[in-house]
Amino acid sequence: MTMDFRIREAHPGDEAALFSMIRALARFERLEHAVTGSPEELGRHLFGERPLVEALIAEAADGAALGFALFFGTYSTFLTRPGLYLEDLFVVPEARRRGIGTALLRAVGRLARERGLARLEWAVLDWNGAAIAFYEKMGATVLPDWRICRVSGPAFDTF
Repeated sequence: MTMDFRIREAHPGDEAALFSMIRALARFERLEHAVTGSPEELGRHLFGERPLVEALIAEAADGAALGFALFFGTYSTFLTRPGLYLEDLFVVPEARRRGIGTALLRAVGRLARERGLARLEWAVLDWNGAAIAFYEKMGATVLPDWRICRVSGPAFDTF
């Protein structure tokens, strides 16, 4: 089954819809307890004086948000070139398997190429076999030798 949708850049006014999908993603990843932000904070980071992140939204013909991709710039010292890091890719459950995730991922990749960037990277949970298979089908390599390191919360406060 196909679905009419378009991919567009997020703009002011999209914060609530994006944050709602972020909460849905957190539920899916069993991490809802980790969501402490707000639509207002997200808006400042997306559209403030010095934007820190960007987002694309998949939108139905009626304007309903179907999914999103949120990303930001990175830099490779080995390549001496910038890249993009895809923080989140999400499609609402009722709109899955209709090409929306593929379209969002391709749109982020297209942006990276248009900007002359060297690469697009992201992480995937090791238990999410469907996502891993999807990413590999799209041409991504799941790197077996790398692990994400993170300092946050109280540890970050004293780091």
